[in-house]
Amino acid sequence: MRWPINFAFSSLSAHHIRLLIRACARHSSLDLGKKLHAALITSGLLASPNSFLGNALLHLYAARGSLLYARKLFDEIPNSHKDTADWTTLMGCFARHGSPATGLRLFVEMRREGLGVDDVAFVCVFNACARLGNVEVGLGSHGLSEKTGLSSSVKVCNAVMDMYVKCRMLSEARQVFERMEERSVVSWSVILDGVVNLESVGSGRAVFDEMPERNEVAWTIMIVGYVGNGFIREGFLLLGEMVFGCGLRLNYVTLCSTLSASAQSGDIMMGRWVHVYALKTMEKKIDIMVETALLDMYAKCGRVDTAMKVFEHMPLRNVVAWNAMLSGLAMHGRGKAVLDLFPNMVNEAKPDDLTFTSLLSACSHSGLVEEGRHYFHNLELVYDITPKIEHYACMVDLLGRAGHLVEAEVLIRKMPMPPNEVVLGSLLGSCSIHGKLQLGERVLKELVQLDPQNTEYHILLSNMYALEGKRDKANSIRHALKYRGIRKVPGISSIYANGQVHQFCAGDKSHPQTTEVYTTLDELIRRLRLAGYVPNTACQVFSHCDTGKSNADELEEIEQALFSHSEKLAVCFGLMSTGAGSPLFIFKNLRICIDCHSAIKIVSNIYNREIVVRDRNRFHCFKQGSCSCSDYW
Repeated sequence: MRWPINFAFSSLSAHHIRLLIRACARHSSLDLGKKLHAALITSGLLASPNSFLGNALLHLYAARGSLLYARKLFDEIPNSHKDTADWTTLMGCFARHGSPATGLRLFVEMRREGLGVDDVAFVCVFNACARLGNVEVGLGSHGLSEKTGLSSSVKVCNAVMDMYVKCRMLSEARQVFERMEERSVVSWSVILDGVVNLESVGSGRAVFDEMPERNEVAWTIMIVGYVGNGFIREGFLLLGEMVFGCGLRLNYVTLCSTLSASAQSGDIMMGRWVHVYALKTMEKKIDIMVETALLDMYAKCGRVDTAMKVFEHMPLRNVVAWNAMLSGLAMHGRGKAVLDLFPNMVNEAKPDDLTFTSLLSACSHSGLVEEGRHYFHNLELVYDITPKIEHYACMVDLLGRAGHLVEAEVLIRKMPMPPNEVVLGSLLGSCSIHGKLQLGERVLKELVQLDPQNTEYHILLSNMYALEGKRDKANSIRHALKYRGIRKVPGISSIYANGQVHQFCAGDKSHPQTTEVYTTLDELIRRLRLAGYVPNTACQVFSHCDTGKSNADELEEIEQALFSHSEKLAVCFGLMSTGAGSPLFIFKNLRICIDCHSAIKIVSNIYNREIVVRDRNRFHCFKQGSCSCSDYW
């Protein structure tokens, strides 16, 4: 859309100029809107008291998400020219574009000005409360909507329910739903989303079956619910029913949501199906959002080389796609590949703060200390990015892993913001790796103040005490946690096989094939010992630091506990459930333990298997007796 800006505004009425401005909003022409704005200022028409052109420009900037310009124009418009639509337009703009708290403050100001509140204003308020998780304001606004008679509006009810769901108050959302005289398909979708995520997929299916009309949103909620919770076969069946039974096409939202769920569950089969579907149905080219979700899925499912192929074939790559690729490589410990790729990114897209989080994380996982220092110190100077707490956390982790704990602590004390659990937790983890007990004690005191319920920090320090021979102090921490009723977060390892996600915890005997799993485990341990494996009993000090048994009995019990760690059980299930030579992909919610890491290296060589483990922090690719992390993690 090309319009000349240098025409005579005096030949047009204010009405016609407003129509020019509205067309800019519809056609995403923010640059042209700014030129019109400048021309109106120059011509003096914007200063006309009765033109209302400022209001039209406000709606343009708000529609395009330009918060700064929208707020400036709003403040310049006389109060006599502002109506409810202007207030709600600005409120909605702030709520949608990262400043929901400002949107709520505007609502309070609007009420003080004595303006009436319509259904659009309430929708804006409830959306802001949902984003903030602010149930107090939400409850008050819900009461106000009932007093003003707007609570019967379907749009308002949908926004209220969404707010309650996002605040994890499903019973309140259900009450609103039950009282609705008229329910739209959106109403059903909102309550379905709440039931699936806050109750269970099974309960969600019951709501889904009751729906008089199902749109793509409802189908997507159910499919993602199944896949995200490990019910892959059920998700596939529902996807087939949606596409082949009902003839519905999967739009980019459904595709991206399904790929995200596949990445979460580690289900490569569903992700590959979506990839093939996208190639067949998107005639010209795959949408950039879908392509980005594809490469992210492949990377998070352990197929980083396939992710790179998707990335290389993308005709257009924005900063989001670049960040996904850099993050994927960083998780797989390919720090040098990230550093090699970064200069190419600068030629295509402007790096943002997330880019450097991935870059510094890659340096941390690969021990690239000097490179990490270089990019961190040049963040503001070269790339005009103010370091955020995430960047400091990466640097603390990088320095700590490499043994530069004094430098890491100095960096924390110089931070312009107070350290959070991630920053201090990284330092404590490094203290554990390098045996810095005194520093660890100081860090734990700060961590307890920030997050007193987190057992991981206490366990790290307890293990450090035990390894230093201070068993009384180790026992003291354990008993303190037990007295307060705080339990250790259990380690859970998942593996996808035969259309289902199978989960194991340490010592687990609940799996239907438990007998076969433990038979395979006995054989695995036997072959490991023949290959020179010696259990690293230091990994189990917390659980067995005060048993009262003889040293020999205690050692045997520790070894047995190590043998039945969740990672080893998942590996055994994979060995007995898949064909010889096929790779195994395992996902753990916590950091992989040192003993399991050593054992799986040997297993990969004995059984000639590639074994990929994604723990909480990164990927470990075991092959022919070695790991991609080079024992640095």
